[in-house]
Amino acid sequence: MTTEPLRWGLIGSGLIANAFADDLTVTSSGRAVAIGSRSQESADRFANKFGIPNRHASYEALVADPDVDVVYVATPHPMHLANALLALEAGKPVLVEKAFTMNAGEARELVACARTEGLFLMEAMWTRFLPHTAAVNRLLAAGVLGDIVTVMADHGQWFQKDPAFRLFAPELGGGILLDCGVYPVSFASMVLGKPTEIVALVTPAFTGVDGQTSMLFGYSNGAQSVLTCTSSARTPTVAAIVGTEARIEIDSLFYAPSSFTLIGRDGNTTRYEPPHEGNGLHYEADEVARCLRAGLLESPLMPLDETIEIMETMDAVLAQA
Repeated sequence: MTTEPLRWGLIGSGLIANAFADDLTVTSSGRAVAIGSRSQESADRFANKFGIPNRHASYEALVADPDVDVVYVATPHPMHLANALLALEAGKPVLVEKAFTMNAGEARELVACARTEGLFLMEAMWTRFLPHTAAVNRLLAAGVLGDIVTVMADHGQWFQKDPAFRLFAPELGGGILLDCGVYPVSFASMVLGKPTEIVALVTPAFTGVDGQTSMLFGYSNGAQSVLTCTSSARTPTVAAIVGTEARIEIDSLFYAPSSFTLIGRDGNTTRYEPPHEGNGLHYEADEVARCLRAGLLESPLMPLDETIEIMETMDAVLAQA
């Protein structure tokens, strides 16, 4: 890749695609040049809003567009595998919105395709690339917290009970774990890796998909994670990493651009309030650009094998429903 801004093609024109396109306007690493939607009308509406020159009424046309350097898949979870495979088979690097796929089997298939084709692929877990997450990881790497004992995180939102809404519709990949619970699970994975023990309590929503989930993870070093998610209430949506020497408490919303406090065992505190721009999604776009220019096929901040492990963990949680 050259030093010119990456030319992004977007598959899907929903809320997250809107936020991503908006954030591309605050970074010099890339720009949106094409949109693919299920109809010409929706493609034109999206393109007019963001000044996108190429608008396509099919995903096939989008991935075939010679002006597109890299594809962002922003459709609902059940479509991620097919949409990402379409782009990879067209020779395009791909950023896939979280949750990466519906299950670990699909994740492995997608990763295998990218590796066979020799193309870049990454899960769009934007939290990994935010300024406050980078600061947290620096403290962890420096051993400031000592041995990690506990990780805690929650993500709960209130959604109106509409059976057609994607969070409640089984055919759209409904369920709180894949949509919101993936944030706490990925956060715990970032700190402690893949759990060796999983205990879960799952309460179904009115359509039968998972509506509230509490998770307790155990690790070979004796550490534990306590994670929750729900679609029926707004929770604090905070996170903490507790170590033998200090702890980190991340403010709400922990998964979005945020701030945190480092609290020593002696009670002394240090505040971290990293500045940020935009919605925060452009940091993952910057990481894609950095990796492609460096000739990398995956991001060291969100490795593909870890993405598969996260999907395996969530599969194990849902298996206990």
